[in-house]
This record gives sequence, structure tokens and C-alpha cells, in this order.
Amino acid sequence: MLFNTIDFAIFLPIVFGVYWLADRLGIKIQNLVIVIASYYFYGCWDWRFLSLIAFSTIVDYSIGLALNKESHPSRRKLLLWVSMLTNLGFLGFFKYYNFFAESFSQAFTFFGVSMDTARLDIILPVGISFYTFQTMSYTIDVYKRELEPTKDLVAFTAFVSFFPQLVAGPIERATNLLPQFYKKREFDYANAVNGMRQILWGLFKKVVIADNCAQFANEIFNNSGDFSGSTLFMGALFFTFQIYGDFSGYSDIAIGTSRLFGFNLMQNFAFPYFSRDIAEFWRRWHISLSTWFRDYLYIPLGGSRGNTWMKVRNTFVIFVVSGFWHGANWTFLVWGFLNAVYFLPLLLTKRNRHNLGVVAEGRILPSLREVVQMGLTFFLTVVAWVFFRAESLGHAVDYLWGMFRHPGSFLLLSIYWKYKTIIALLFIFVLVEWIGRENQYAIENVGLTWKRPLRYAMYYLIIIAIFWFGGKEQQFIYFQF
Repeated sequence: MLFNTIDFAIFLPIVFGVYWLADRLGIKIQNLVIVIASYYFYGCWDWRFLSLIAFSTIVDYSIGLALNKESHPSRRKLLLWVSMLTNLGFLGFFKYYNFFAESFSQAFTFFGVSMDTARLDIILPVGISFYTFQTMSYTIDVYKRELEPTKDLVAFTAFVSFFPQLVAGPIERATNLLPQFYKKREFDYANAVNGMRQILWGLFKKVVIADNCAQFANEIFNNSGDFSGSTLFMGALFFTFQIYGDFSGYSDIAIGTSRLFGFNLMQNFAFPYFSRDIAEFWRRWHISLSTWFRDYLYIPLGGSRGNTWMKVRNTFVIFVVSGFWHGANWTFLVWGFLNAVYFLPLLLTKRNRHNLGVVAEGRILPSLREVVQMGLTFFLTVVAWVFFRAESLGHAVDYLWGMFRHPGSFLLLSIYWKYKTIIALLFIFVLVEWIGRENQYAIENVGLTWKRPLRYAMYYLIIIAIFWFGGKEQQFIYFQF
């Protein structure tokens, strides 16, 4: 079930009504409503994979209880490994089996040995990378004694399967989300209105920005050999905004929907395209995944402590693993590697923690220095996204070569005129995002002090834009991860 469909528009109010009517029956009943709704929500894609979520839930719930009872270090570590191998085993089989099988075969072919490995017709369960990492955070935190294991199976099941963020995040930590299932939740009108505003902006990002950009990006990337350098650049630019509008739009809808039910999820995107360097970009892009890798991989490896070699190693490990998390394709690995290369000079010069605040905070316009910094960071990001979007490494290299082969074509105004409508929409979008960059989402505080007719006029204007300019429906990009 997609957020931007009639099905969800019917599903959400029904669940919302039943959930708050169940308030008088207690928290456990409310949590049970969430579990039933979440399993139905996920089952609309493929009911067969509900058993996978249920099995993962039971395993980590049981191991959490066992870890609490066990005090012997080696046995505790064994329990942790059972959880890790179970979760990563499922993830590895469904997501990476064919990649490793084909790579293994190609490696032998390179040395003149023909080896035919069996390729399986495996269906990737939607959201497996997200809920797997979410349950793993629970087990790891219990193992480290940073979280008390839950004895409430319904609450834990609701935590794992919580439908707003089940299939594409944010990847919530058990320390943040799980305790919210223990507390009595009371309907907060102001919080619900805030949630609806965030849902509305998320839908605008997805339907107007991402889906429109997707049509042009797909056309250009799929026929890249037929276009000039300026058109290829526009294709890369369209994909850059497509993936941001698509993924951050999903996160906005997920966070807003959670607010309707009395839950607070972490911010997953903090206006990353206004970053002044790559380090800042990664503090603002897919925050839930970046911080997950930081806390559970980068810091255990030593982080930025140790000698220069260790710092470099840890940087490349976290970026390459992040790339591999996104999918079983060499393009994702190169994308991660390229971002590590971008990040390395900042790390070695100890400038990776320089831009921690909001750009031009408290000011309407950025300084010339900030404009140059944002422009360079954005350009490097656009180049990296080519590898993320390309079908293969060869396709990415050819695409980039085509982009820069005839730099004079960038001056042809006819190319930009061809895409005038979407460029105008992107200009408005970026302007609104810039104005709201100090908030959790762009329109969080827009119109709050206006008179009601003006405020509702803004809402209706956004709704009209969604229906009037909405592009052809596209599946959320991150569903494939």
C-alpha cells in the first residue's frame, strides 16, 4: 500500500478512528490495533512475507529476554551472534544472494575458468533492510545493557511493524520508539494538525517534485546515448531532486502519520542540499541510517580515534557498507566509495565538524562563501548520484563522459526551456525549503500566525498543486532497498 494512493487515504482514517476509540480500553488494545493495521498494511504488498517479520520479531524478543537473564559474557555474546546471523542471514539471502553468486562466477571467468552458478528468482521483501536494522538495534542495545528488554510481546511487535515507517524508515532506535508503546497516549489536536501539515508537504514532495522529476530522469538515463551534455546534466539534476523528494517525502508522511497516533519519530532529512560540505551533507541525509552506522559500526571500529590509517579505513568501511546496504550492485559500492573520497580531505584536515549549524542561520540570504560552498557540495552530490541511478558502472562512466564532453552545450537555453514547467516547480520548491530550513520540515511554521482564511488558502493551494501538477505515479525509490 502506497502513501500516495486512494487505498491509503481510506485506510488511514479508519485506523485512526479505531485506534483512538480503543483509547478507553487501554494501551495494550491500542498497540494491538497498531499491530493488526501494520500487518494488513504490509500484507497488501505480499502477505507471504508477514511470516518473515513475525519470525524476526519472535527471535529478537526471545533473545532480548535471554540476554537479560544471562550474565556469562561468552554466552551473552553467543546470543547476540544468533540474533545478528538470523537477521543478516535473511537480509543476505533475499537481497544479496544473486549478487554474490554472479560475482563469484565472473571472478572465475576472469581467470579462464567457466563456472555456472545457480541464479534464484528471489523476490525482495519490501522494507527488509529497514526493519532488520531496527530489530538489530534492539538486540545490540540490550546486549550493551543500554536498554531493558521488554516483556510485552504486543508492544515489541508494534515497534517492529509500526506501519508509518515500516517499509522505508526512519530506522528508529529501540531506545527512542519502543518506550513510547508503554506510555498512555492522549490525542493532541495541535500535534495532529502539525502531523497533517507534514503529511501534506511530504505528498507535495513526492507527487509534484519526485514523480515529475522521475519521468524526465528515466527518459534521459534510459536513452543517455541520444542526448547532449546539457540534457544529461538535467537528467542528473532531475534524479537528484527525485530521490530527495521521494525519500524525504516518504519520511515526512511517515513522521506526520506517526504524530496522528501520538508517536514522535526522529527527523530523517534536514535540508541536505543546503550543506556546505560533504560531512554536513551526511549529517543531514538519511539521518537514521547515517547515525545507525555511526553508532553500531563506525564507533566500534574506532571512529576517528587512532592513527591516520585507522581513520581512513573506518571512513571507507562505513561509506562502502552504506552503499552496499542500498543494493546488490557495483554502482552502489562505487557511490559509497566516491562519497568516502569526498569526505576524506575534511577528515584529514580535521574540518569534518566545522559546519554543524544551519547555513545562514537567522539571515535571509547566505554569504558569497556559503553560496560557493553549497554549490560545490551540491555539484559533487549530483555527480555521485549518477552512479546511484545508472544501471551499471559502464553506464555511469559513459553518462558522466557525455555530461562533460561538450561543456558549451550548457549555454543552450533551448534545453532548459524544454523543461520550463518542472524547472519552475523546482525553483519554488527550493525557495520554500530555503525559507523553512531552520525547522523540522519546510512549512512547519508557515502561516501559523495568519488568519484562518489565508492559512486554509495555503493548504488548498498545495492540494490543488498536488492534483494539478502531480506526475505519473511512481513507486517510492527506497522500497527496493
